[in-house]
Amino acid sequence: MKKQELRKIYKQKRKQLSAVEVYCFQENIYQQVFELDFYKINTIHIFLSIERLLEVNTNPIIDFLLQKNKAIVVSVSNFSTNTLTHFLFDRKTKLKVSSYGIPEPINGIEINAKKIDLVFVPLLISDEKKYRVGYGKGFYDRFLAECKADVRTIGLNFFKPVNCIENVNEFDIPLNEVIYPK
Repeated sequence: MKKQELRKIYKQKRKQLSAVEVYCFQENIYQQVFELDFYKINTIHIFLSIERLLEVNTNPIIDFLLQKNKAIVVSVSNFSTNTLTHFLFDRKTKLKVSSYGIPEPINGIEINAKKIDLVFVPLLISDEKKYRVGYGKGFYDRFLAECKADVRTIGLNFFKPVNCIENVNEFDIPLNEVIYPK
């Protein structure tokens, strides 16, 4: 299937998840994340979940990583350029919800994408080659293109990957790994 069709299907599938399914899926995802080896990883970018889109709640992952003394990076979205600006995040960082419903830092130190070792990436669905379907604006493809060549990328998703996304293009960057409920 093509991205547009997959986007529509998986937005609907998310809406159909029960609260119990979401809770169980997230617990499974958290357990997989908590078992990852973070030894050589210092700076980690993670998305702040958008509640209305029913994304994987990243707050428990952020708390876990802060306890491990990792530098956490979150972003502010610019919808006129479809780009992200990145900021260090800690327990003192103040957040506001943008007009698009995205929690974003209003204070914090800006950080260059090349300093990031690992990026947790939001997605609607991925395929077996680890290409992803996001929300269609290209924010993360642009961001990942700015990162250092060996940045590790992990997608977080409620659904098992599909066989193939038909219309992958030269700007699409495959992930290193996709974590979904097993």
